[in-house]
Amino acid sequence: MTIKYLTKNDVLAACIGGSVYASGGGGFYEHGLEMGEAAVALSPVVLKTIDEFEEDDLIITQTAIGAPAGTTDWQMLGKDYIRAVELLLEKHPHPEKIKGILTPQNGKSSSTNGWLSASALGLAVVHATGDIRAHPTGKMGNMGVANDTTYETIQAVSGGRRETGRHIELSVQGTAAYTSKILRIASDLSGGFIAAARHPLTASYIKQNAVIGGLSKAIELGYCILEHQNEDGSSIIDAIVKHTHGEILAKGKVVAKDMTYTDEAFDVGKVKIKTESDNVTLHVQNEFMAVDSQALGRVATYPDVITLFRAKDAKALSTDEISIDEEVVVFKISHKHFPLSTGVKDPSVYPEVENVLGIDLYRHAFK
Repeated sequence: MTIKYLTKNDVLAACIGGSVYASGGGGFYEHGLEMGEAAVALSPVVLKTIDEFEEDDLIITQTAIGAPAGTTDWQMLGKDYIRAVELLLEKHPHPEKIKGILTPQNGKSSSTNGWLSASALGLAVVHATGDIRAHPTGKMGNMGVANDTTYETIQAVSGGRRETGRHIELSVQGTAAYTSKILRIASDLSGGFIAAARHPLTASYIKQNAVIGGLSKAIELGYCILEHQNEDGSSIIDAIVKHTHGEILAKGKVVAKDMTYTDEAFDVGKVKIKTESDNVTLHVQNEFMAVDSQALGRVATYPDVITLFRAKDAKALSTDEISIDEEVVVFKISHKHFPLSTGVKDPSVYPEVENVLGIDLYRHAFK
């Protein structure tokens, strides 16, 4: 077995490539760099494939829960990620069986989820993800346990500003569906963004239900972008299109952005873009979940990757970075070009988001 250690260069690549898979959400780029660089500076961060674990080894998920539009006064420190894992370990009857940690999604900071906790607590980062791209609800990255009433999970969170009295630590046990709702409320009360650890699952279950090798998608794309970093925005986007088998849906100017923060720590709204011959609407619940063209109808739907690039420099924009009158490029990678986890294919995880957005998703994605 060749031991693979994640490096500072891998941190940068994961955050840059993750920015594309972030689909408008996926956390905060600078936060991802800070947490990833702290991890590799603290101690060697081991990356393991799923085949390097025993079948009954337990693997947990680490994520950040909250809204990415920069509308809230959140604070999440590195020790909050570590503390969330510690809380889960304290509550688990067999903490010694927990050997690895994975991220439920790629994103600006979420591609490096779990690296710092792994470094601090002697766990391995697992070369898998619960979803290739970022998504708004925990159910979508839960690899099939979202509505499984026979699976009892443990979930724990830590985060919030101590000086304002909003810091929260919490661990809960029960079904994934109902404990996830509690964590959303905790995220809102803490300031809208909180570190979480959850869902101890066996390596054999992860092998069957996660996106195996999903983390490499972000890292490899990041290195591809870095190779073209001195080129203009158009050339960088062309390189991304070629590398991912993606496509450009529209080029135009942002004419409207309407975002509302909810008490479940979601940013919900629409971004509208005017092209030379069309009007395009991006539907947002933390991430870009669908793209509607006035001329063509629905042209992209989750779990497609949907990215909004700033045209001049190919910066992948989060919802908080979108400016009116900005020239942008709407980009898509069809979900047919990458593997999907069990959670993403589960029709029961879609109505919650469909009801918030007022549009169909599952019917379009898997018609």
